[in-house]
Amino acid sequence: MNPATRPTPERRFVLGITGASGAAYALRLLEQLLLRGCEVHLVVSDYGRSLLFDEAGVRELSLATLVPAAPASLEPRLVIHPNKDVGAVIASGSFLHGGMVVLPCSSTSLGAIATGSGSNLLTRAAMVSLKERRPLIVCHRETPLSLIDIENMRTLTLAGAVLCPTNPGFYLKPTTVGEIVDFMVGKVLDLLKIEHALNTRWAEAHAKSSV
Repeated sequence: MNPATRPTPERRFVLGITGASGAAYALRLLEQLLLRGCEVHLVVSDYGRSLLFDEAGVRELSLATLVPAAPASLEPRLVIHPNKDVGAVIASGSFLHGGMVVLPCSSTSLGAIATGSGSNLLTRAAMVSLKERRPLIVCHRETPLSLIDIENMRTLTLAGAVLCPTNPGFYLKPTTVGEIVDFMVGKVLDLLKIEHALNTRWAEAHAKSSV
């Protein structure tokens, strides 16, 4: 990528995908970040790869398979890291970025991050985000919660992470799965301070219902 057109660190994000159900959330977020001119460093756990195949039919990780609608010109803005490569750039505190999102986040990955287990790149990158005081948004999906999950969430919250469970609201009266997905993706984009046009806000829904 031409250095002159490379996104600033504030427009560079890390996206981690684990094995909890919710591939549609991750793929939609990836699409929205890339289309809005952001650089995305992607790391997928082994079970995350299974998730992408089972729920979205994704066999290989590439721009064409993950975001089919994206123009090929965006390819330099998607950097895919092997989860076993704990020496990758996103595992270093000197790598500047605007935040990391784990979406979806399984209870296993939640616990690994909360206990400081950096045995793979995804959890190590999350730990580095915390120690560098950069935004870490953890979108836990599994339900119901055990006490262990709750305590791990508490630990991460105290450490500075934002817990953003994939709990969509229905006040927008969604009629498609895509609208439900957009609700959660819009929440994450708001947390990353990325402008978007997804219809996710209660005020907008309330204004329409008052007309």
